Amino acid sequence: MSRINGFVGRRDFLRWCVPGGSLVVATAIKFAGVGGFAIGSGILWETQQAVADASSANPNPVNPDKALKRLLDGNKRFVNQKRQYPDQSLEHLRLVAKGQYPFASILGCADSRVPTEIVFDQGLGDLFVVRVAGNVVSDMAIGSLEYSTAILGCQLIVVLGHKRCGAVLEALEEQPTPGRISLIVEGIKPAIEKVKLRTGDIQENAVVANIQYQAEKLQESSTILAKLIRQGKLKIIGAFYDIDTGKVSIVA
Repeated sequence: MSRINGFVGRRDFLRWCVPGGSLVVATAIKFAGVGGFAIGSGILWETQQAVADASSANPNPVNPDKALKRLLDGNKRFVNQKRQYPDQSLEHLRLVAKGQYPFASILGCADSRVPTEIVFDQGLGDLFVVRVAGNVVSDMAIGSLEYSTAILGCQLIVVLGHKRCGAVLEALEEQPTPGRISLIVEGIKPAIEKVKLRTGDIQENAVVANIQYQAEKLQESSTILAKLIRQGKLKIIGAFYDIDTGKVSIVA
């Protein structure tokens, strides 16, 4: 299977996913766009099943528990100002240029105060990171994480929210938002409904509820991720980043 900068080519991806290397004409009228090409809905389902069944290209995947420990150890170094700056040498840059094998995936907020590799003290090629305001799950985010798990071999996805998240605060306001910001807010509102009657800090409760909601949505919205979880090849967990202290805590 050919790779360009660690990414599987479209033809090879389809050849790998669809048995026999050929595309059977689907009778379905509805089409879904994937990576710039159209696949009949019947073929898309078949492709999802094949990807979920396939073995990743990672020769040495890191199991979820070890991956999480590696992340939390790195965060502890960051908090204590004892960063090791791993995997950031010129030699390592040249190594990962040949292919990527990240040990964990992160769905995080795009907030400039939460730079993922820095707060976990990781380097080039260590993490597969998807960042969007409010760490909201979307079709594009799901597709990216399906790739990082089924193809690249990540066995851990961390949904990383943070204290005083602006997107969550917007959702709490329940006021109209301009442009496509509304899409982000609407993606958070179902989580907000769960905390309105809780006691305590409503802002922090809302951030935690949103982390939990997005983690659940990831599993429920993806055949690939759900199957990897059932097979014991993937864990999805939530985590909370305190922008005042730099500490990451696991969300139950």
